[in-house]
Amino acid sequence: MKALRTWTYAGSTGNGFALTVEEHHNLVVKVLEHDLIRVSLLKDGAFRLDRTWAIAPAGDVPWEGRRREELSGFSCPDFSITTQKETIVLETDLLRLTVETPLALIWEARSSQDDPFREIARDRPQDAYLVGRKDHRKQHYMRRFADERHYGLGEKAGGMERSGRRYEMRNLDAMGYDARSTDPLYKHVPFTITDRGPLGAYGLYYDTMAPCWFDLGNEKDNYHPPFRAFRAEDGDLDYYFSWAPTVLEITKRQHWLTGGTAFMPRWGLGYSGSTMAYTDSENAQERLLEFLDKLSEEDMPCDSFQMSSGYTAIKGKRYVFHWNTDRFPDAKAMSQAYADARIHLIANIKPVLLDDHPMRGEAEKAGLFIRDSETGEAEQSPFWDGYGSHLDFTNPATVSWWQRNLKDQLFAKGIDSTWNDNNEYEVWDDEAVCAGFGDPIPVNLIRPLHSQLMTRASYDAQWENQPQKRPYLISRCASPGTQRYAQTWTGDNYTSWDTLRWNIPMGLGLSLSGFYNIGHDVGGFAGPRPGPELFLRWVQNGIFHPRFTIHSWNDDGTANEAWMYPEMTPLVRDALNLRAQLIPYLYSLLFQAVTEGEPMLRPLFLDHPDDPACREVETDFLLGRNLLVATVIEEGATHRKVTLPANGEGWWTFDGSQWHPGGQVIEVPVTLETIPLFVRGGTVLPMAAANQRSEPGLDTSRTWRIYPQPGGAPASQSLAYDDDGDTADALAGSHCLTRFRLARTDRTVHLDWRRTGSWHPAFDRVSLWLAGSDQLVVNGVENTRGQPVVFTQS
Repeated sequence: MKALRTWTYAGSTGNGFALTVEEHHNLVVKVLEHDLIRVSLLKDGAFRLDRTWAIAPAGDVPWEGRRREELSGFSCPDFSITTQKETIVLETDLLRLTVETPLALIWEARSSQDDPFREIARDRPQDAYLVGRKDHRKQHYMRRFADERHYGLGEKAGGMERSGRRYEMRNLDAMGYDARSTDPLYKHVPFTITDRGPLGAYGLYYDTMAPCWFDLGNEKDNYHPPFRAFRAEDGDLDYYFSWAPTVLEITKRQHWLTGGTAFMPRWGLGYSGSTMAYTDSENAQERLLEFLDKLSEEDMPCDSFQMSSGYTAIKGKRYVFHWNTDRFPDAKAMSQAYADARIHLIANIKPVLLDDHPMRGEAEKAGLFIRDSETGEAEQSPFWDGYGSHLDFTNPATVSWWQRNLKDQLFAKGIDSTWNDNNEYEVWDDEAVCAGFGDPIPVNLIRPLHSQLMTRASYDAQWENQPQKRPYLISRCASPGTQRYAQTWTGDNYTSWDTLRWNIPMGLGLSLSGFYNIGHDVGGFAGPRPGPELFLRWVQNGIFHPRFTIHSWNDDGTANEAWMYPEMTPLVRDALNLRAQLIPYLYSLLFQAVTEGEPMLRPLFLDHPDDPACREVETDFLLGRNLLVATVIEEGATHRKVTLPANGEGWWTFDGSQWHPGGQVIEVPVTLETIPLFVRGGTVLPMAAANQRSEPGLDTSRTWRIYPQPGGAPASQSLAYDDDGDTADALAGSHCLTRFRLARTDRTVHLDWRRTGSWHPAFDRVSLWLAGSDQLVVNGVENTRGQPVVFTQS
């Protein structure tokens, strides 16, 4: 490695400036927004990889990637530059960047042009940038300060606040991971948020898919003041620096920068069944049909079932697009039975063909695999108790082959949705060759890209199969941009109380990193089956995550099922019914995620940055801004401490029996029946009946639960979004959007609402439920007897 110290000013570039570093490297600074600046270090004056698949502020990117020089989607505002012999100062309305000698960058920020600039971040004063002399390694070091708090990095084990630890980005199939300590895991998210308190927060997104490391205070060096480090073994040092007054705004900026969230169908928010035990059974089709019968017998809501890969198995191995007809003698009939029950089937698919795969020969002849760096033949990697070759999704022929098989092997059998799994691309021949859409790329530069393009290939195929309906997909491996196509989850967790507890901050870390539509395997995937109490508590927690799936591959061959413990089944049913009732709220949150960039899962401090107590809590969280979830996560608990964030609206118990002022910790007595749940004052919570399916046509009963703020508190705004559940152009107007304004004066609660959009829901009246005993006035009319509201077009 070589430290970069000397530089000369190479001139303005129109949207920034360039430096010549150590006589033959370039450092290029581009102003993208007043609060967003990009810094690119080009070894020997050139990018290692001149394309990106993550940056998408104007929508999706081309299949072959977006050129790194592309600026579409950015406003590229005016700025000023002042140059001196050993410093350069660039200034926008909100950011000031100073380059010093030896090479180091200092960042200052302000909230408005009337405010003074204050330092928010700076590089390490010595040897801040290093490059490999004979390879493509890159390193970046910044100063670290005692008042900083670090978040982000996506799906990482342990606490949500990352200070003092080191993390690796290298996608692994980490089945049975320890949610407190295992690293690396499935996803590649090289993005951090640094919270500087009153100075604001800044985001750093390193746009690389090469393996890399983040050290946030684990390492110490006598020759340097406290520092943080980014190290990559290959690829480019190309980072985006964003600043905002709050962490929430940095999260939303990252979400926007990488293309936002897929608007999936409404049914994707319902309970989804799954287990390896069914499809790995020799009577698999029979067991899947029994699942339908059992749902009806137990009177439990469900919207989908995720078929594990056992349907493709031959003697325990997995062969994508192959059907084991002994286990599934009539897949079309099974699919039809699910369709008749209004439950969607989602099929597991994998991007590796084992050596003895029935279609291996045709795929090899067509050149669909990543190629070995020495032999040029299909690469060979361990996979599912054998060896196989990874499909190359940077080859258009592979994409076409994949989509054709989806059509022939799944869509033709009545299965319209895909579960893109085992797509970590553990190809450890780092120089293995990918087609690169005509410009070959070593796999080490783009390993997680293949999981994204695999998911995108499935997404496009599903669009083509049902062009009027929004696709539903899941992907386990992900990198920034994958959330444009699919829901994700935290992989194959281990069954334990520890996992239940530590999966919560893991999911919040993903959400802070711009992945909003997420969840966990409820009940635990690997290891022993959960005991009755653990299973119940996991379900009670899982219903408050966007992805709610009970899944398992238990050591004893049993399946995690909603009815697995008869003594707990009534309480599990209660939880599933509550989930079904919350679908309108969850769908409204998805709408806000898609249209406004609002996270669905939120740590308490995200909306209450001035409450110090919220910084210390990682197992209480918000679903949207208004629902505070504090489910029981300890065995045998009789009480649950709950942190109520400080605000002017306070918090109601969900049942409306008690209002608590914010800014305190309360202790809630709990039994097995208890789900500690609180609602922010000033909230109108839209809820359905406990429908067996989330189809809007069945949603004939709607309730607005009204939780007023205290007298004197400002009026509040909220919304409810509805449409037909899957229409492709719903956001263009074929929807029903209800906006609420809630205020309180003396002993009277005032609810004003208006409805827009051309779609007509199945319900034509709305029941009103009011916490407390005040008088209710709706759109200026006194609601004296709790009569329903007639839901007419406004």
